[in-house]
Amino acid sequence: MNQTNGEFSVELNGINHWVKIEGSENNTTPLIILHGGPGGNHYVFERTAGPLLSKTRTVVYYEQRGCGRTDRPTSENEYSIELLISDFIELKNWLAADKVDLLGYSFGGELALEISYALPQEVNQVIVSAPSLMNTEIQKLVQITGILSVASSSLYNKIFEQGGTGIDELYDRIWNLADPDTVDALLFENQEIARKNREWWEESKLVNTGLLAANLQKNQVEKPLIFRLEEIQNPVLILTGAYDRNTGIPISKIIERNLPDSRMVIFENSAHFPDLEETEKFVEVIAEFLER
Repeated sequence: MNQTNGEFSVELNGINHWVKIEGSENNTTPLIILHGGPGGNHYVFERTAGPLLSKTRTVVYYEQRGCGRTDRPTSENEYSIELLISDFIELKNWLAADKVDLLGYSFGGELALEISYALPQEVNQVIVSAPSLMNTEIQKLVQITGILSVASSSLYNKIFEQGGTGIDELYDRIWNLADPDTVDALLFENQEIARKNREWWEESKLVNTGLLAANLQKNQVEKPLIFRLEEIQNPVLILTGAYDRNTGIPISKIIERNLPDSRMVIFENSAHFPDLEETEKFVEVIAEFLER
């Protein structure tokens, strides 16, 4: 790897991507961080677990096409898993790294598994925190029950007063009606941390356009990841919060059960973001896994 610490604008497949490197002085295998959303950014992670990880690891952040501080494609349709993997290959080439480790959170965890599947010889170890399985029935069911479990009585009644309880219809209605307080209750067990997280979101002034999520829904891969997990040979560490109502233990258990080389660590005081709710333990568990 021939890069030094700092923020960079790197052209990957014709799109200027925001990239940040910390901890290059550690001279370790690069740990590339993959954010969630889809369509999110790294602004909060840069202020929580990221700086602690970079004390002992070379950490590489980048924000996916059309996300955060990275430019949008010229067309609103130029988003897919295949294109995200292609961008990643270009990033790895720019880093001049032989192999890399991956740390993905939420949708970033799913993307990390997709990258490992596509590039098994170029990826070393993989950490997925609260990983998703986008556009699957089980994922929708987990989120439906998660929101219903924290919804106020008025929101609960509003969800069901319109009738029609098919999974897709109910899923769309819930997300259309869910207010910020409900979303915070879904994602966090500690609401003080939820408020701090929302402050950082607002401070960043970074907006999720929804284009990546919409296109991933529209441009789904022919064989979903859930049916390809058993082909991923890389060692995988799965981190999940005991109170995660968004992707949750059911999704993490499916992933763990189907991966040939994986183990799961449950964070007893966290929901969807153990990197915020149990930051020190989060970093310690990752460091132990990477250094084994």
